[in-house]
Amino acid sequence: MKPIQVGLLGIGTVGSGTFQVLARNQAEIRRRAGRGIQITMVADLDTARAQSIVGPGVQVVADGRQIIDNPAIDIVIELIGGYGIAKTLVMAAIAAGKHVVTANKALLAVHGTEIFAAARAKGVMVGFEAAVAGGIPIIKALREGLTANRIEWIAGIINGTTNFILSEMRDKGLDFGVVLKEAQRLGYAEADPTFDIEGVDAAHKASIMSAIAFGTPVQFGQAHVEGITKLQAADIRYAEQLGYRIKLLGITRRRDDVGGIELRVHPTLVPAKRLIANVEGAMNAVVVQGDAVGTTLYYGKGAGSEPTASAVVADLVDITRLHTADPDHRVPHLAFQPDATADTPILPIGQVVTSFYLRLQVADQTGVLSRITTILAEHDISIDAVLQRESADGEKQTDLIILTHDTVEGRMRGALAQMQALPTVLAPIVNIRKEELS
Repeated sequence: MKPIQVGLLGIGTVGSGTFQVLARNQAEIRRRAGRGIQITMVADLDTARAQSIVGPGVQVVADGRQIIDNPAIDIVIELIGGYGIAKTLVMAAIAAGKHVVTANKALLAVHGTEIFAAARAKGVMVGFEAAVAGGIPIIKALREGLTANRIEWIAGIINGTTNFILSEMRDKGLDFGVVLKEAQRLGYAEADPTFDIEGVDAAHKASIMSAIAFGTPVQFGQAHVEGITKLQAADIRYAEQLGYRIKLLGITRRRDDVGGIELRVHPTLVPAKRLIANVEGAMNAVVVQGDAVGTTLYYGKGAGSEPTASAVVADLVDITRLHTADPDHRVPHLAFQPDATADTPILPIGQVVTSFYLRLQVADQTGVLSRITTILAEHDISIDAVLQRESADGEKQTDLIILTHDTVEGRMRGALAQMQALPTVLAPIVNIRKEELS
């Protein structure tokens, strides 16, 4: 049987890794897929560099449309990134009846619903395992391995750059700005790290997982997104004293009580005894809670040339196995049958239920704690723990740390506004959400 022919759009870090993994493991892949899979055509603006990577046996072109127009190409891999030309080429490949594999989480988070609908109409597949958590097969786990379960919630460390920064801040007691520069020097952070440090990259991935878990369209535009730029070393230190670690988590949760879904990315206190709290450096991890299986954890490298290539090649193998199957009997892109998707809304952040870490810089005088606890009680917010820093001699202010039990975020916002107005509260109140993940 002749090999499946693949066209590759973009041969940067992940593209070159994909070419190398496919070439190195060709025999093993052929045994698993039932036939060979070969990249026979590559499109990249830097054609000289691309040719030096793939060698003389592969055709290299500057225009990706030449790949799409080539009738011999069965599968198109899109590794360009972004929303612009990448979307144009993906939609053109689908229109031409070609299967697509992509690692482009931004594209799928914003345009995934449209792309999957077009693919379904043409009877082709879109593989996107590499779009979420790099080499961790979380998409396959959600779509297939956990299909017997009613997913309750997902919480993930799904951005290695921010996890590296938070790990370094905790280990070395350094402030965010200092660690960011070090992350850039080491290559963990881009020259423009905005999508990473502001939580956008994690929100792209969380939106995709949420859609698969709950059978809804991809709803990135409704996600609540906060990054780590405002985190201070002091809060990481206090969290540690209280038995917690701070991680940037992507969280999505089913809320049957209000008929909605929570979809949020933000810094989160997690108990230090949880496995996910001990994921350090640039590693990724995703925790999934299912009603039948309970809690499962998926851990590994979330980025990098060959870890991401591992997921790209896995999608190539899946498509090779299934491309002749009846389209109605393939695994649906978003796990649920297309005519069974739900229109469950994403809840506004004010309706989210979580607990909180609060740090208040207050005047060191009698009655301050009493007034603050009264305000929390008036908003029906109960306290789990209190920590007060001992004031140095002559110091007239101190830090007051409060952990709360679960509450509706809207209540906490009202309480924060009232506490901030107190003359004894001397600086903006730090508030960070807390999740037990149990």
